[in-house]
Amino acid sequence: MGMGNAPVLILREGTKRDKGKDAQFNNITAARTIADAVRSSLGPRGMDKMLVDSVGDVVITNDGVTILKEMDVQHPAAKMLVEVAKTQDAEVGDGTTTSVIIAGELLKKSLDLIDSNVHPTIITAGYHLACDKAQEILQKISKPVSIDDDKLLMQIAETAMISKQVSASKEFFAKMVVDAVKTIIEKDTDGKYTADLKNIQTVKKAGANMDRSEMIKGIIIDKEPVSPTMPKKIKNAKIALVDAAFEVKKPEIDAKIQITDPDMLNKFVAQEEKILRDLVDSVKKAGANVVFCQKGIDDLAQHFFAKEGIYACRRVKKSDMERLGKSTNANIVSKISDLSASDLGTADTVELRFVGDEQMTFVEGCKDPKTVSILVRGGTNHVADEVERSLVDAWSVVKVSIEDGKIVTGGGSAAMEIAMGVRDYAASVGGREQIAIEAFASAMEIIPTTLAENAGLDPINMVIEMRKQHKAGKKYAGINPFTGKVEDMLKLNVIEPLRIGKQAINSATDAAVMILRIDDVISSKTAPAPGAGAGMED
Repeated sequence: MGMGNAPVLILREGTKRDKGKDAQFNNITAARTIADAVRSSLGPRGMDKMLVDSVGDVVITNDGVTILKEMDVQHPAAKMLVEVAKTQDAEVGDGTTTSVIIAGELLKKSLDLIDSNVHPTIITAGYHLACDKAQEILQKISKPVSIDDDKLLMQIAETAMISKQVSASKEFFAKMVVDAVKTIIEKDTDGKYTADLKNIQTVKKAGANMDRSEMIKGIIIDKEPVSPTMPKKIKNAKIALVDAAFEVKKPEIDAKIQITDPDMLNKFVAQEEKILRDLVDSVKKAGANVVFCQKGIDDLAQHFFAKEGIYACRRVKKSDMERLGKSTNANIVSKISDLSASDLGTADTVELRFVGDEQMTFVEGCKDPKTVSILVRGGTNHVADEVERSLVDAWSVVKVSIEDGKIVTGGGSAAMEIAMGVRDYAASVGGREQIAIEAFASAMEIIPTTLAENAGLDPINMVIEMRKQHKAGKKYAGINPFTGKVEDMLKLNVIEPLRIGKQAINSATDAAVMILRIDDVISSKTAPAPGAGAGMED
């Protein structure tokens, strides 16, 4: 009896499988769709995107990583490109759109090669070689920058903000950003500069023009004093940071107190009062006139504080307490009776101010503040959010410029220099890899091409003009979207940290290579639960 043609089921029913060129084509198409989604937001003439989530919340931005985070991406290959943007954001803070566009273009070029029967492993080998060469070229065209060069650092911040909503006030914000980063930057044991951007605090408040934003060398605490009879402003503040409650402790065990006559009750109340009085006295004895408490403050303690003219805030966030400690050089004390004069921090003023319709406490004039606060204003909440995103990008690039001490020019000039250098290098590499290296060089030209497209210029003419100028040795020639000409980016002060290009090329190449190496996609759908759907009728 012959064998029947019964199908052999290896994978669960409902599993979808793409193999070979189909798998590669689908993955590349998905990844390119993501790149195309953010393409139109590159550069000073880039457009914004409006993203509405399932709850109806709206985000309006042209920040690459924000767009991709807000998009609910399902396709696994497309998710890899979202990862590229997230990595770029974590490492540099800017250049997220650039990195995704380069990855998308590398994949687009590889598709033509796969169609011409070039094996994916040859393409990936070529891409790796080209990536190394690109890094070398970037290093070669980079210029030094030092922490003392305020003018150059401001230009770096302005370049990061020129494509954002704050571009009209970029000089104003650039000065603020450079000030903020220089305040929080520290030297480590090797003499290298490092900055922890968590020490820049932003407080957003809609309702005023963005030019009304301000920087405070100190801290803004989103709290008001616990009692309205407390002073609204304290000069020469001596600040106590307390991580304990100004309340009468409850016993650990269940205890009952039987009171049989009024005298006992009075004594009991008097004793409670004495405990709270002693706690407030400990603070006064230490010499503090401002108290920030992480826990609660009893009503009676509030009364005693107000009587002594002490400014007290309760339930202050842990992160704010740590910032206050850093700014004012105060120690956080967890036992009130242990508080001494050496634990106190100092500030010129602690003041209650109105921001919009809310009251906030401003701690200003700290001696050597290692934290700063920026009060971000905007006409609406959406504007304030976008101003904050722009500032985060700007201080991230200033930080990495100081840390690395290297910058390159923008406007597509660095990308064109890489494209030219990598193309020349391709000829010196034998074998089929050189085709992939040439494809990599062409892919790098997507940056000037996109900048030209977004500015409404003819991309082909612009790229040809740029090639001509770079061939003639003008390595800083880039696109000026405002005049529609190819100009010297160094003279126009369009500069960015070296790390943006370095990281963008690295992560874009890695993501493209990873997607190219996939030739089989097996996606299993979860099987329905037994009995589900059976006998279910409307």
